[in-house]
Amino acid sequence: MASLFTHAFVGTAFGQAGTSDWRKDWRFWGLVIVCSILPDIDSIGFHLGIPYSSFWGHRGITHSLTFAAILAVCVAAGFSRTLRRPWRLVLLLFLVTATHGLLDAMTDGGLGIAFFSPFDLQRYFLPWRPIHVSPIGVGRFFSARGLRILWSEILSVWLPVLAIWALAKVIQVLRRLWRKPTEVLHTTSE
Repeated sequence: MASLFTHAFVGTAFGQAGTSDWRKDWRFWGLVIVCSILPDIDSIGFHLGIPYSSFWGHRGITHSLTFAAILAVCVAAGFSRTLRRPWRLVLLLFLVTATHGLLDAMTDGGLGIAFFSPFDLQRYFLPWRPIHVSPIGVGRFFSARGLRILWSEILSVWLPVLAIWALAKVIQVLRRLWRKPTEVLHTTSE
């Protein structure tokens, strides 16, 4: 699996697509982070004796698109009582949650991701797998190996995400600048 830090980072990057009202609300950011890391709740199964490859095992049902959809609907229902278009929040939280499985499918270990569970229990990887599997457990994660893996995630995930975010911001600024002369022309001609 990718580290929880990387899942939260990517989820937060997707959260930038939320409306400005959502982005001002700390609860929104809490929900984004929770949705981005919650699929790893299944790692508790290691301590309960649940086999890795089972339906409830690690990277099973909680990493599926079905789980992402159900979680998004439930979380949005609790958060969006005052929203005019709650389906936008559902879609965003679905994407944030689904990124968890996508990132894990880019790792170099494990049994793959049950994207289509419960309808198809087969597990899948993506063809490009640059992320090294993160150790499970705080003690193991903050070891030399865990920090090397976090560094590989920074290079293969964080930096590309930051580059895409920066490009989006540049495009946003250029669009504003492009509109300003037109707006000035319209106001002076009236």
